[in-house]
Amino acid sequence: FIQMLRSAKKRDVLQLLRRAPEEMLPFVVEAAVAAQSVASLAALSDFLDFGKEAKSLLEKFLYAAAFSPRPSGELLRLVLDKLNGKQLAPEVWETGIVAVGSLVGKLCRQKLCGLQQEVERGVETILGGLQGAEEEPEVVVYLLALGSAGLPETIPTLLDYAEEGPAAVATAAVSALRRFPARHISSKVKRAMRRIFHGKRKSYEKTCRLAAAEMLLDNEPSPMDVLNILLATNELETETATFLLLKVQNSLR
Repeated sequence: FIQMLRSAKKRDVLQLLRRAPEEMLPFVVEAAVAAQSVASLAALSDFLDFGKEAKSLLEKFLYAAAFSPRPSGELLRLVLDKLNGKQLAPEVWETGIVAVGSLVGKLCRQKLCGLQQEVERGVETILGGLQGAEEEPEVVVYLLALGSAGLPETIPTLLDYAEEGPAAVATAAVSALRRFPARHISSKVKRAMRRIFHGKRKSYEKTCRLAAAEMLLDNEPSPMDVLNILLATNELETETATFLLLKVQNSLR
């Protein structure tokens, strides 16, 4: 079906979308995203009205885009265009921003960072939105998108939110940092994780401290890091202490 869509003209794909039975429509939308031909994406652009379509169908489209294994710049442009300047249901907006992060990350892994305007626009959308976000849940969504994008130049931004943000924001920022490969977990990142785990600057939520400890243990921990984490387990709740002890035992194995 996807192969057929790849060779179809825009008007044929659009007609298929418009005539598909309601229960089949999500499948056709996913297939059109997977086809990623110029015609199929143009048909989706004409067909999907983010102001009118059911939330479930819009989310289906955004999930299909986010999970696309080798997305194109055109797919990212379509997602950005559909999100731009629209009054969206919170769930759709949230899925859309995280999808943008996922697409940016995959395009960069295809060595297309700096080569496509869409990627730059996607990064600007996330960072600009993060700077302008006032509500905590909004900030968390943008941080999740940064984690999906996995751009090394955003690590300092994530560190700021990890150390200075309120509980949910700090936890989201540390979770985003944990998605970076080991080569990007520098001594600066590790120092920040130590301060968070040991509560050097302020008191952090248990989930945030646990994520910071995991990052230390998962990225070539120093003997002192392991020792200090083990000593700290005496002051932690039983479940948290047990989890960290198992983590250390697995590292030793």
